[in-house]
Amino acid sequence: MSNILKAFINTINSYQSNVSTLTNGNNRANNMGAGLEEFIKDIFAGTINETNEQNRLTTFSQTYSYSGNKNNPPDLILQNSDAIEIKKLESHNTAIALNSSYPKGKLFSNSSMITTACRNCEENWTIKDMLYVIGNVPKNTNSLKSLWFVYGDCFCADKEVYERIKDTISTSITTIPNVEFTETNELGKVKKVDPLGITDLRIRGMWHIENPTKIFNYLYSYDETKSFQLICLMKKEKYESMPLADRQIIENLNNPNVRVSDVRIKNPNNPVQLMDGKLLVFRKL
Repeated sequence: MSNILKAFINTINSYQSNVSTLTNGNNRANNMGAGLEEFIKDIFAGTINETNEQNRLTTFSQTYSYSGNKNNPPDLILQNSDAIEIKKLESHNTAIALNSSYPKGKLFSNSSMITTACRNCEENWTIKDMLYVIGNVPKNTNSLKSLWFVYGDCFCADKEVYERIKDTISTSITTIPNVEFTETNELGKVKKVDPLGITDLRIRGMWHIENPTKIFNYLYSYDETKSFQLICLMKKEKYESMPLADRQIIENLNNPNVRVSDVRIKNPNNPVQLMDGKLLVFRKL
């Protein structure tokens, strides 16, 4: 079963084992036709160097229980494990557009935002940890400059915080007099705006959240001089739930470019409280 630690190790090994690095455009990370999403699939599945496409797809089917897209979230679900959302940004510090989906610490099977296929991808699942993967690919380049793996429960508040705002706005909209509304998962939908009754209006929420580089600048300082940076952040309890063998590999890496640290993370629901966390960093000149 794959996990964030295996992906961390696979990224390091890929960087070191290829003559072409993650930043010079000769592997899946930077191939314009494949894109960041395919690279992420490969590093979790361990198929970064797999040249046989049938073997690669077979490994995907064994690694993932669901694959979605921006209209059918999440982007990936690891078999019996985490849900993954992938975001590609042109700058290392710009805000992340989440569109109509508010920030999530967890993915729930009863969410109205997911499809039936996602809901039924595994038997009797109810809740999954949400892992956000944010890649920085500067404009007009194919170079992956930085990659964040950060769990939603490290920076997203409980769902009630966001739903309260959404529900308040939705309720207020529906009280507007002389306007016909219809049921929707969005903030509102107005029917028959014009005299002919042929025009509708969708009222959508466009959620944004700050980049992890800004959110966690008290834990990690982005280094403009590095050609590539990989940063992984999770609660300590999440780290300790990972297989011991994977943790031992991480902790025994004899690599000067890798750092493993115990950190204290601001609680997203109450920032004056601090949570025990684990920070993994790989940086390369």
